[in-house]
Amino acid sequence: MIGISDIEAAAQRIAPYVMRTPTVPSPGLTALLGVPVTAKLELLQHTGSFKARGAAAKLLSLSEAERAAGVVAVSGGNHGIALAVTAAALDVKATVVMPRTAPARSLALAEGAGASVRLTDGMDSAFDLAMRLRDEGLTLVHPFDDPVVIAGQGTVGLEFAEDAGELTDVVVSIGGGGLIAGVAAALRARRPGVRVWGVETEGAEAMSAALRAGGPVPVPVSSLVTTLSAPSVSRLTYDHVSALVEEVLVVTDREAVRGCLDLAEHAKVWTEPAAGCLLPAAREVLARMGDGARLGLVVCGGNAAPGDVAGWAERFGLL
Repeated sequence: MIGISDIEAAAQRIAPYVMRTPTVPSPGLTALLGVPVTAKLELLQHTGSFKARGAAAKLLSLSEAERAAGVVAVSGGNHGIALAVTAAALDVKATVVMPRTAPARSLALAEGAGASVRLTDGMDSAFDLAMRLRDEGLTLVHPFDDPVVIAGQGTVGLEFAEDAGELTDVVVSIGGGGLIAGVAAALRARRPGVRVWGVETEGAEAMSAALRAGGPVPVPVSSLVTTLSAPSVSRLTYDHVSALVEEVLVVTDREAVRGCLDLAEHAKVWTEPAAGCLLPAAREVLARMGDGARLGLVVCGGNAAPGDVAGWAERFGLL
């Protein structure tokens, strides 16, 4: 299990390479949900998501030989962008493997930062190719199954604990579980009374399936939310969530896209569906916890093109 000392050490190590993103009360979301809401704006991170933290933590931990070999990562979008940008800053050659369904903007950003981008037909085959490239000598930077990466993502929770006012419940999106594992570990240490809730989308339910099965299992991936679409979680992330997280909620793709529109209108932030899913989950938390809740939302990323969001909204009849 990741401890607070691991997260504090990661925070010191990555500080020159990441932003301390704003933690702000949201009057618009407070009015919308009817309880005080505080948002941790990780979408303002220089790579557009929290993933820069874990990527920096991992790259800075590598030996000279591992850096010289070059690094490889599999990504639905944001981890690839973060790895590409951070690797360029550290003069490390990076290869990013993405499914063809990944947003075109994410592919362009990773390539623009200098990474070699390899495309596959789906997330399962993307992970398979990344493992083959690792076996051929590249250094793997896993998006979530790595204690160093999780400690890096945990710095989000460390800052949230230090910068937010009173909170009772914090909602965090789950793909492979690295973010919620780190955030939950930090909050358990710094604010032990705070409940942490996870949220997935239908068709990207790897953690929910693992919790039902008692451990990681492969799941079919069909959600449009590619940045949450891990084909399975890891034992490491499962162990953290099963021990530290109140419950993992599941919302529809339509609800996640509706959440993007609500965040734009009421919070004045432009998010991707991986963050949009926070709002329907927050409503479920409030239905269970009541009006005395004080919510924290980890707004994890904003790497969605306007055309993508408009297309999804039109598909679901939201425009």
